[in-house]
Amino acid sequence: MLSGIKIIDFTRYFPGPVATLRLAERGAEVIKIEDRAGDPARTMFDTINGEEGCVFRSQSRGKKSVVLDLKQKEDYQKVAELIADADVVIESFRPGVAKRLGIDYETMLRINPSLVYLSLSGFGQNTSISSLGGHDLNYMAYSGVLAQLTDEEGRPIKPKLALADLLGGVVSSEEILAGLVQRERTGKGVYLDVSITESMMALLGIHVSHYSVTGEEHGINDHGIAYSIYETKDGRYMTLGALEEKFWKNFCQGVDRMELLPWQGTAPEAGNPYYQEMVKVFKSKTFKEWAEFSRQVDCCLAPVLAVSELKEQQFVKERNFIEHKWGMDYVATHYRQGKSFLDFAAPYPKLGEHS
Repeated sequence: MLSGIKIIDFTRYFPGPVATLRLAERGAEVIKIEDRAGDPARTMFDTINGEEGCVFRSQSRGKKSVVLDLKQKEDYQKVAELIADADVVIESFRPGVAKRLGIDYETMLRINPSLVYLSLSGFGQNTSISSLGGHDLNYMAYSGVLAQLTDEEGRPIKPKLALADLLGGVVSSEEILAGLVQRERTGKGVYLDVSITESMMALLGIHVSHYSVTGEEHGINDHGIAYSIYETKDGRYMTLGALEEKFWKNFCQGVDRMELLPWQGTAPEAGNPYYQEMVKVFKSKTFKEWAEFSRQVDCCLAPVLAVSELKEQQFVKERNFIEHKWGMDYVATHYRQGKSFLDFAAPYPKLGEHS
């Protein structure tokens, strides 16, 4: 889909590399510009036989690596030559740094007027907090999303997933694709300013509107005992999403608890006897039994799967969404009918391999 599109990638860590991976898997040529120390993600958390670890490998398949020092005149000229022939530039420096390095949009536009240029940052390029440092958890906090992820006592829970960073990458790839479409129509380049915090905040559109009308902070996803998470007999968990009456009726019939039918919308809280009955119902069967039940009874019931269980799921196998190659498992960024998403020549680029 993106064959022939050349992307110059100045990003590091998670968000930017997620964006360029999504584009690389669609056929774009991605050239990572790294300094002599390399992307810090190369050695994050763990290494494999003394080489790059899972974090870098999982996000870098299909990319190229060129080592250049932008502060050196000769290397800067090489970067300019690469950008002159590129379609896209993406950078994730702190606002103002790209300009100091001489690779900001205004400067590069003189070299390549049709350039799609994206700046990815925590808080945008022109806000009162643009210069602040930050990471995933900070962006989630500023966006309002973290306040929606709480325990039963209302305390925010630290997610075990870098939601803000990952979504920032997804939004960036979307923006780049839109920029390429605009360039195709107008022949002119475009500058894109993506804030990771704003990317997360956009998820709260319904919440913000709901609050402005009702004054309720957490009212969007509360649908009673028919829409909740329940513990099984063996300490695993199932999700029930029987919002529609037909699904709730199917569930009640399936567990032989038709007396629960009128109480679908009552609150899933300790003081509700119907909720307590639901708790007992779910603790009467094991996780495996409930998983089987979910496939036999059409009631929007689904098991809470662990990462270790994903690869063996039939629906994952049917679409080849997780594949094993180069000594580890990878997850696709999108579905490719009849094709492997790992049809690259190498698992990841060595530092400076394509300099």
